[in-house]
Amino acid sequence: MSDATTSQPPPVESIDRALLALQALARVGARGIALAELAGVLGLNKTTVHRALAALRFRGFVSQDPVSGVYLLGPAALALSDDYLGDENLPVLLHPALMALSDAVGELVHLGVLSGSHVVYLDKVEPERPVRVWSAIGRRSVAVTTALGRAMLAFRQTDRSGLAEYLRAAGDGVADPERVWGIVERARTTGYAVEDQENEVGISCVAVPVLRSGVAIAAVSITAPAERMTAVRVVWLHEQMRRVLPGFLPSGLSLPGEA
Repeated sequence: MSDATTSQPPPVESIDRALLALQALARVGARGIALAELAGVLGLNKTTVHRALAALRFRGFVSQDPVSGVYLLGPAALALSDDYLGDENLPVLLHPALMALSDAVGELVHLGVLSGSHVVYLDKVEPERPVRVWSAIGRRSVAVTTALGRAMLAFRQTDRSGLAEYLRAAGDGVADPERVWGIVERARTTGYAVEDQENEVGISCVAVPVLRSGVAIAAVSITAPAERMTAVRVVWLHEQMRRVLPGFLPSGLSLPGEA
């Protein structure tokens, strides 16, 4: 935090106290904190802190345990990040990342999220050279046949029984269960998933999940003609994703393996 942030008095002290209280409640997490302890942490008297908490409780940003009396973050506070990183905002937030990645590798780049048993494509950036693949924002594809879906399933603690549900939802014969499970398992180790001509002949993909608190909320993929997607180039493409994407991700989002 800069000196400019800490040395100058806040424009509105009551709002500043409420924000400080929210930060303190976020740090203590689910165990909550008593009024007296919170006042001590903030260096304020209990009456002042109680007024700030009352205002925050009125709007649902703070809740109070009815038995212990401790204060916790409320549902409105917890929903802020969910709303900010919701499917509607992700294309805007991550579009610069897609542009930078497409420019770095010269290939078609997609952003997708899970919707039931399918992947929904939220955004794409096309390279200057043509890619022989039909692609459209809003398109839905079976999750277990796509690199995007496999990358997300790998980082949603999907076990074999959970994967079986996705396979059943996709339909009999759509994907080989052993092959898909092997790709999901490897993705947990390598940080990326692949797809080799399983949705369109001649087209292959590599994808990385975008994580929030270690759980995939989206994925980014690179799509290219299969002849360009050799094993060596797939590894190189993944290296480029790890190099380019983190610098463009909003705070709170990361790729697997980031410190």
